Amino acid sequence: MAVSEYYGTGRRKSSTARVFLRPGSGTITINRRSFDAAFPTESLRTQIRQPLVVTETADKFDVLANVDGGGVAGQAGAVRLGIARALVEFNAELRPSLKKGGLLTRDARAKERKKYGLAGARKRFQFSKR
Repeated sequence: MAVSEYYGTGRRKSSTARVFLRPGSGTITINRRSFDAAFPTESLRTQIRQPLVVTETADKFDVLANVDGGGVAGQAGAVRLGIARALVEFNAELRPSLKKGGLLTRDARAKERKKYGLAGARKRFQFSKR
């Protein structure tokens, strides 16, 4: 019996996305909201669709994602990774094309913590000689 749903977890910055791929017509739902309402800019929407476009599966699956934490850019990155991982679960032969596009790599860049005695993570307070 074929599995009716494929799952992938994506993380980026402080965002976590739980992504479910279900056979369908290509609708994308984020936190029970429409795709356009959840991600206002076209560049973020393009970024999220990337794994589906690379593997030519954009019209084969409906994407349902629950995203938590962070801002829109981090959430978009998390959803993209989740979709890519779910596609590999669906068909392992898609892995090389996704890997070539760098879509299976977790982007580990995150905000660096503020250090004591400094204005920020690296910025110092103005030096006064006298």
